Amino acid sequence: MVTRKKSPSATPAAAAAGKSSAAAAPPIEVDAASAPPLGMNPREFLRDYWQKRPLLIRNAFPGFVSPIEPEDLAGLACEEGTLARIVEHDRARDAWTLRTGPFDEAMFPDMPHEDWTLLVQDMDKWDADIARLLEAFDFLPRWRIDDVMVSFAAPGGSVGAHVDQYDVFLLQAQGHRRWQIDASPNPPTGFRDDVELKLLSRFSPTHEWVLGPGDMLYLPPGVPHHGVAEDACLTFSVGMRAPSAAELLGDFVDTLAADADEALRYQDPDLAPATDPAQIDDAAMARAVAALNALRMNDPDRLGDWFGRFVTLYRNAGEVLAAPEPRSRIEVEWDLQQGGGLQRHPWSRMAWRKSGKQARLYVNGEDHTLPVRDAKCVANSGELDGPAYAALSQAGRDCVFELLQAGHYRLAGANDDHDGDGDEEQA
Repeated sequence: MVTRKKSPSATPAAAAAGKSSAAAAPPIEVDAASAPPLGMNPREFLRDYWQKRPLLIRNAFPGFVSPIEPEDLAGLACEEGTLARIVEHDRARDAWTLRTGPFDEAMFPDMPHEDWTLLVQDMDKWDADIARLLEAFDFLPRWRIDDVMVSFAAPGGSVGAHVDQYDVFLLQAQGHRRWQIDASPNPPTGFRDDVELKLLSRFSPTHEWVLGPGDMLYLPPGVPHHGVAEDACLTFSVGMRAPSAAELLGDFVDTLAADADEALRYQDPDLAPATDPAQIDDAAMARAVAALNALRMNDPDRLGDWFGRFVTLYRNAGEVLAAPEPRSRIEVEWDLQQGGGLQRHPWSRMAWRKSGKQARLYVNGEDHTLPVRDAKCVANSGELDGPAYAALSQAGRDCVFELLQAGHYRLAGANDDHDGDGDEEQA
C-alpha cells in the first residue's frame, strides 16, 4: 500500500507541475522478481537512488527463507561479546525503555506478547549463512558495509520513529512489518527529550507499506522512518555506515601528529620588525600554513595509506587474536596441499588500493605491500584453498602466513582436529 499526502491548497498550475515532476522522477516502488535484488541493474540503482531517494523493492529475494530463527537470535543475545538491545514501548504512556545485553535466557519466556523488539548487531560475523547475503550487495565496496543487524519484533514491536545518518537496506526475513517514511524535502528531525532513544519529536509519513518475506526497503541517509511489526517478525538491516567528516579529520590529524618529526616547527627566519607586537599578520599565517604543509597533508600516497588503515578498523567491534599454538609453515602448506583451506576470521576486514606499480593490502588497520594480483585475491577471498595459495607470489604467501599467525585465518578441512587457532575464544 502506498499513501501520499496532498496539500489542500495546491493550485491547478502547481498540481500540473507536480504531476510533470512525478512523471519524470524514478518510481519509489519496484518489483524485482525478474531482476533481484534491485529490480534494475546496479548502475541504474546507483545513479537514481543511492544516497538520493528511498526505494521499496518487492521480491528483492523471491521465496526468501530466513537462515536464523527467533529462538537462535535470543540465544545469541545471551552470549558474552554480542551487541544486543531490547526496546520496549508502553503504548498507554508512550514511554520507551532500552536495555542492553547480554541477557539472561530465563527472561525471554516471560517477555510480553507485544510491543518489544530484540536487536543484535554484527550477525554476519556470527552466522555464515547471514554473511553470504552480503554477496548480493557486491555492487557496493565491501569496506562500506558496516554489518547485518537482525531484529526480532513481537506484534506491535518497534524502535520508534527515527532517522539514520547512513544508508540501510531493510530486508524482511519472517513475518510482516509496516514501514512508514517521510520522503518530503527537509523533513523535521528534532528529537524527543523525554526518552533515552533518539526518537523524532514530529513524524509525518508520506509513504506507507507492509513488507513480507523477501521484500526490501532501501533508505538513504536522513530519511525519517518508522517500522512496526504486524505480527512476530524478523528483519535484517544491512547498514552502510560512513564516517563523519569530524571522525575522518580527528583520526587523520592524530596520525599526522604521531608520525611528525619534532624538527618540523613554525619558522620565521624572514621575520621583519613588528609594526604592532600584538598583531597576527598575514605573513605569520602563511608561516603557520607552511608548518602544517610540512607534515605532507597533501601527499596522496600517505593519505591513501592512512585511509586504508582507518577504514578497515572503523566500527570493527570484534577482535582478532593470534593462535595460542601456531602451526609451522611446513605443516600449514602440507595441509593446504592435502585439500585444506584458510578461512578468513569473521572480524578480519580487508581492502586494497594501487600504489604505483604495486598494491597496498589493508587488514584491520595494518598495511602490507603486495603485487596487485595478490592483493586483489587476498582481499576478495573469504577462503584460500591450496591452489589459490600456491598461485600467490612469494610475497603473497609470506603475507598470508603472517596473517594466519596473527589469527586472521583458520586452517580447516585437512586437519581440523589440531588446527590450534583458538577460534572459539575469538568469536
